[in-house]
Amino acid sequence: MNHYTPESFSLTQSVGFAISKARNVLIAEMDAALKELDITSQQMGILLSMQRGMAATPFELSKILGIDTGLMTRMLDKLETKGLLERSRSIEDRRVVNLKLTRAGEAVAGRLPQIAPVVLNRRLKKFSKTEFEELRRLLNKFLAD
Repeated sequence: MNHYTPESFSLTQSVGFAISKARNVLIAEMDAALKELDITSQQMGILLSMQRGMAATPFELSKILGIDTGLMTRMLDKLETKGLLERSRSIEDRRVVNLKLTRAGEAVAGRLPQIAPVVLNRRLKKFSKTEFEELRRLLNKFLAD
């Protein structure tokens, strides 16, 4: 089913516009809350993915977080410069780069569960539990292939 036609399409009334604007608002609020840790919301995703064992290579992180490999490399460079992670070549396959959080990276990642929910809950305060669950369901449906 087509929900838009060339005649009915309006940029500011489109789903894409609303999702993009919501993402921008959330990133700005999350980045402000993470400022004290000297990381961004995208860097938060990297640290949490690594801390929780979801990814250990740049390729795995790119896939999970939906970030292209060029941008991922630049973000990993910044996190490495900040002393939050280390890179090493795989012994089995020199093309593979393994990532590991440093002690400082583990400490920062350990603080994130106290910060991120505050930002998210503030943005979701007007949602009932049912509305929240429906929003998650619809977003997952939107993202499914």
